Amino acid sequence: MVGKYSRWPESSWTSDSIDWRAVKTITAGVDIGTTSAQAAIICDDQLFGYASVRIQSCFKKAADEAIAKALGSSGMTIKNAGAVGVTGFGKRNVEFATKSLDEVLCHGKGARFIYGPDVTTVVDLGAQTTTAIKMYYWDRVWDFAMNDICATGMGRNIEMMCDLLHVPIGDIGELSFDLGGKTDPEPVSTTCYNYAGTETIGLFRTDFKESAMSGNEICASHLFAVAWRVLGVIGKLQSLEPGDIKVDGKLGFTGGLAKNAGVTRRIERELKTEALTSKYDPMLAGAIGAALLV
Repeated sequence: MVGKYSRWPESSWTSDSIDWRAVKTITAGVDIGTTSAQAAIICDDQLFGYASVRIQSCFKKAADEAIAKALGSSGMTIKNAGAVGVTGFGKRNVEFATKSLDEVLCHGKGARFIYGPDVTTVVDLGAQTTTAIKMYYWDRVWDFAMNDICATGMGRNIEMMCDLLHVPIGDIGELSFDLGGKTDPEPVSTTCYNYAGTETIGLFRTDFKESAMSGNEICASHLFAVAWRVLGVIGKLQSLEPGDIKVDGKLGFTGGLAKNAGVTRRIERELKTEALTSKYDPMLAGAIGAALLV
């Protein structure tokens, strides 16, 4: 079954301690990606509710479902929101939105909410794109860079591998470090989505090597390639010598791939830094940012 292993579980939450009828302002944000949709409700700058759902076949339906789950049984409706911001790949399909917003600005703002004011480099790891964002110490984007070839280093590539290997997406990252004491194998191609997939499949064969790689080694080789590709995007933010990639200030990840330790820990290792952590799901950053900026 396509997609059985490659999707993060859906989630939702609605506060039972905030009286939305007594607050001054209510705003909502929706982030419509290529494979999932997130919604966030903000009451007086506090997170009142959120949801993350899979996109089956219709962006509009996914947006409606995400908002409904974020509202929960609170009695609030989307009409109670003074404004509704929308961002992401499928944002034109959200009919109830009052304002369309840039993804970079939303993820920057959302990251500040999730990780606090210390985060100055935000890396949004999405299904089709990776965006590195440099923030001022106040809530404003300074610069950003995106992948400019294809989705090799993005979440969709990992989803394909999970289905191919029959490994749940929540497990593939940790499994890639279980190598029996061995170091990371060489990464597969970082040039093209299709090349990377073809080369990964080829690792199962023994035609040109003494023995086939284990499943965990294949995961490591693939995720190392993804991390390496993301590092190239991060490096665009600074004028440095080739191979000299670093970040200024604190690092924070957003997007679904931010939950894949096999990618994030390898990025941290190469940058010689440790990313910030949060109680919030990093997939919610775009929706939270849209709700705060609207």
